[in-house]
Amino acid sequence: MPEKQKINILWFTKDLRVRDNESLFKVQQEDLPFLAVYIFERDFFVQKQFGFRKIGKFRAKFLLETVLDLERNLNQIKTPLLKKFGKTKDVFLEISEHYEINAIFCQDEWTTEESSLQQQIKTVLPNAIWFKSFSQLLLRPEFVFHQIENIPIHFTVFRQKIEKDFIVRQEFISDKIGDNPEFMVKIENDNIDLKTLGFDDFEMHPYSAFPFSGGETEALNRLNSYFFDTKNLSIYKETRNGLTGSDYSSKFSAWLANGSLSAVTIFHEIKKYEAEFGSNDSTYWLVFELLWRDFFKYVSIQHENKIFQVDGILSKNFPFETNQNLTDNWIEGKTKSDFINANMREIKNTGWMSNRGRQNVASYFCKILNQDWRIGAAYFEEMLVDYDVHSNYGNWMYLAGVGNDSRSRTFNPEKKAEQYDSDYQFRNLWLQ
Repeated sequence: MPEKQKINILWFTKDLRVRDNESLFKVQQEDLPFLAVYIFERDFFVQKQFGFRKIGKFRAKFLLETVLDLERNLNQIKTPLLKKFGKTKDVFLEISEHYEINAIFCQDEWTTEESSLQQQIKTVLPNAIWFKSFSQLLLRPEFVFHQIENIPIHFTVFRQKIEKDFIVRQEFISDKIGDNPEFMVKIENDNIDLKTLGFDDFEMHPYSAFPFSGGETEALNRLNSYFFDTKNLSIYKETRNGLTGSDYSSKFSAWLANGSLSAVTIFHEIKKYEAEFGSNDSTYWLVFELLWRDFFKYVSIQHENKIFQVDGILSKNFPFETNQNLTDNWIEGKTKSDFINANMREIKNTGWMSNRGRQNVASYFCKILNQDWRIGAAYFEEMLVDYDVHSNYGNWMYLAGVGNDSRSRTFNPEKKAEQYDSDYQFRNLWLQ
């Protein structure tokens, strides 16, 4: 029996890009050839929580578009991508039947479901070496924990401490041309479409404020358009609380969530923009939002599974209820508030909702309807095209009063509607 060829694995998960991909850069520096792999985890597409799927049709389509774009971009550097649908550990087992797997390069994850996949692989490949990157973060952990021993409850304290000596790493440049085409001969590459993932194809809603496709190519086009073509970055702070249209905010969140765009890339492009067109409150504010995103990731690193528990990271015992009729009416946009209803119909039809909308519907669900915030978070997890585990659960905890806001405020949706939709443009769009 011939000796197996020794290889490394580049395992793509939520880092679906070529530009600024630390794992890709590092595996390219190794002497061994490597196999790039993306696995559509079968269990993930059938699992449910509180009656909701872990992923709905909007994010599933966006993910599929992203992986196909990644495949095209990797082909540009002669690096084929093995795409598989199945159980992650079974795919790694199949690869190990053909090759001796020396090391696995991937993005690090620390929340339960994501890290459990790593553990499953370790059971079938106990001798593989792991190289994990923190490329989903803007700020390196060694920098953050040098500045702050424990992540504070309040974002303002976090921001003030790390802004003193702000360090963002340089981008990783992965333009080395590969020489691994023979890999694709030994293992079958699955043909995967929406049907494979359990969904029917669908057309984008004409009113969607997020009329974009998945993938790094689209993400970089959007970045260039929002910054350099339109110079919308210079008015971001004034427009970011909008509700209709594609340009009231950057809309980077969906590409950030699956890693087809990195926060580090955005940061350095902001700095290029400021050098050319000048800095102002708006250019700073987008960095501020990237810091919020990092903050919720560091909160989850510190508090681990408490971010999924009903009493949250504050261990506050609110008497949340579970009323299916109230939840159904909230989901269908049939509450007593037309502003809440318009936002809920938007997410149901498009997989998108503005930041203002998210805060108001979450506060309404937890504080006015008095429902278990985890049910609302689970619904968002299924529906949102830009779902990110840390931001989603961090924001829901925050608005339920069990997270990073000890004041436990309640939003008045009628006042907020008057503030952000006084001309009824948004409500008329979705309630007609």
